[in-house]
Amino acid sequence: MDDLICVGALAGSFGVRGEVRLKSFCTLPKEIEAYCPLTDEQGNRSFSLILTRAIKGGYAARLVGVDTKEQADALKGLRLFAPRDRLPTLPDDEFYHADLIGLAVFDTGGAQLGTVKSVQNHGAADLLELQGPGLKATVLLPFTLDVVPTVDLTQRRIVADPPEGLF
Repeated sequence: MDDLICVGALAGSFGVRGEVRLKSFCTLPKEIEAYCPLTDEQGNRSFSLILTRAIKGGYAARLVGVDTKEQADALKGLRLFAPRDRLPTLPDDEFYHADLIGLAVFDTGGAQLGTVKSVQNHGAADLLELQGPGLKATVLLPFTLDVVPTVDLTQRRIVADPPEGLF
């Protein structure tokens, strides 16, 4: 759904009393609590949560209605979403990953390079994963101002100046 933004994911149980391991995708990870109640991807199930403590790789959290380790384990892999209108408005040079996925990517000469399949981050910086009919495999394009000078959400396009040899 276009009006839902993924703000976190559950990685199973933490302990034996129903707490879950939570990975927050928010810029300030603790802010995930402020966007409650969160939903599943379809918006069918609602979840209220309380962060209990920071743990390696995220937080331990309590979900309302989850009281046992088995219930917490059953939610492993669940992605949590918040309605877009509950999230802060971003500055002009920042974007929600959900807004970038599906955008067409063109080089500075106007030739289409591909379409954004996903946004990856392996620690250093964001990478746009591109796919397209002219590509044998997906290509990871650095999402920096030098490489991606223009993101036009209204036209649903990105203009990129990729490093030599990437394509």
